[in-house]
Amino acid sequence: MIDLLPYVVLSIAAFSGALVSGLAGFAFSAVAGAILLHYFAPIEAVPLMMACSIAVQGANLFVLRNTMQWKGSLVFIVGGAVGIPIAVYLLQNADTHVFRLGFGMFVALYATYALFRPKLANPQLIENHGRNALVGFGGGLVGGLTAMPGALPTIWCDINGVPKLQQRGLVQPFIAAMQVFALALMLSHNSVSSKVLIDFGICLPALIAGTAAGIILFGRINELAFKRTILSVLLFSGLCLVV
Repeated sequence: MIDLLPYVVLSIAAFSGALVSGLAGFAFSAVAGAILLHYFAPIEAVPLMMACSIAVQGANLFVLRNTMQWKGSLVFIVGGAVGIPIAVYLLQNADTHVFRLGFGMFVALYATYALFRPKLANPQLIENHGRNALVGFGGGLVGGLTAMPGALPTIWCDINGVPKLQQRGLVQPFIAAMQVFALALMLSHNSVSSKVLIDFGICLPALIAGTAAGIILFGRINELAFKRTILSVLLFSGLCLVV
């Protein structure tokens, strides 16, 4: 008799991660990983989550292509491209558990503070290329160590009160570029089993459904609801790193 549990787990994890990523623009791995890593070994779950996340990011970029701000995001991407190789080196040569724990606590504490602050920050222009590149560098470094490349750019946008369309347009291309770069580096150092490709095929219908639902919700919620959604996702992601 065929054991259906792995297929059910894969579909639930893929749909949940895609729904959140379609709505918020990030956190596929945090949401899907909270489910998958209880049933699958990291050597199988991690590349699967990366492949699924890239597919979801690609769909987000295509559907929301008219809102993407490639020129503004390029500064973040250049900074992140410098940070990722450093993260890969640290992963191979140092114990990064303490860093992941500390960063998770930072993200969770910031999200908690921002959820309960008296009012949202007044919108500001974030056109300082030096600061944006530094945030991108931090995002690439953190992304390589925690699978959360979008956390710092998202917090940066929240601090500056960036509207939801501009925030999505800046952060979405950055996350996609960082994930593709990180997966390419991983493939250059390790082999990915054919089981990952099979699992990806199983996940595909759930990925499509979750992404579509998330993007539809993104188009319907207002600025305040979007901000609170982003902060709630950040809080959950930070707690996942801590726990």
